[in-house]
Amino acid sequence: MTMQLELGLDTFGDVTAGPGGALLPHAQVIRDLVEQAVLADGLGIDFFGIGEHHRSDFAVSSPETVLAGIATRTSRIRLGSAVTVLSSDDPIRVFQRFSTVDALSNGRAEVILGRGSFTESFPLFGFDLRQYEALFEEKLDLFAELIRKKSISWQGKLRPALRDQQVFPPIENGGLTTWIGVGGSPESVVRAARYGLPLMLAIIGGPPLRFRPYVDLYHDAHARLGSQVQPIGVHSPGYVAASDAQAAEEFWPSYKQMRDRIGGERGWGPMTRDEFEREIAGGSLYLGSPETVARKIAATVKGLGLSRFQLKFSAGTLSQDRMMRCIELYGREVMPRIRELCG
Repeated sequence: MTMQLELGLDTFGDVTAGPGGALLPHAQVIRDLVEQAVLADGLGIDFFGIGEHHRSDFAVSSPETVLAGIATRTSRIRLGSAVTVLSSDDPIRVFQRFSTVDALSNGRAEVILGRGSFTESFPLFGFDLRQYEALFEEKLDLFAELIRKKSISWQGKLRPALRDQQVFPPIENGGLTTWIGVGGSPESVVRAARYGLPLMLAIIGGPPLRFRPYVDLYHDAHARLGSQVQPIGVHSPGYVAASDAQAAEEFWPSYKQMRDRIGGERGWGPMTRDEFEREIAGGSLYLGSPETVARKIAATVKGLGLSRFQLKFSAGTLSQDRMMRCIELYGREVMPRIRELCG
């Protein structure tokens, strides 16, 4: 399976600040997110992904519902999750919701399945965190059956068996593009290859090329299985403004606030400005002018042999007008330059 380089955008629906500095209601954040996707569609951006979270600082708990709304206002952009937390959901319902988005969008739906980096969904939906691995493994096994067969007979350990069950609505044409989101586990890389699914690497810090061994592992796993290598993508944070200095000054306050809030929950120290600058210079923060961001993305695309790059442009309370301008610059200036650099 080969793919022309695709360039997309991701958002977690971070709760943003309004013009006066006060946090916007979750409902307004969701409506603003739809406008972001409509703009991205008009600019020719290839993909728009929405993350799933179940906490106060992110507005989207049901990406498929928002994607369905976006589907009715767009015409070409592919629409997917970033990611869907399969471990705490029902695979059949996930498939049904995304097949519905696929119908509304005339075949543009995708799903990126992962375990998620937050765990709020487990107690919320009554799942045991001690079964973190087992839940994902079993539910992915069922989902792999759903995307390949019209009639399902399946048996696992954590839910009742299925016998000749059909799931509706079916995908109208072809199949549902399904990626496996991986944050750094070799076992997850091999699992993606075993199921013959594309690999989406979430690289949120450090030099991106340190993930080259995971790319090689994915290729090696396919070789051992005798299967065809599937596309590889990367999801990383970033922001585009008119100049490097402007991008850093606009992004830093909200990025630090978000990073320190989440870091505080995980035992990390506060982020310093020096750390921020180092991450821009040599890490996985794709921030700066269109030329700077394009060069850095192109280097990652070539270094890892990617079929897709997804820039996560939302960051804490970063305002709607700045995110919209970032999207505009990404579509009009960054993407053409990346394609030129990548040949």
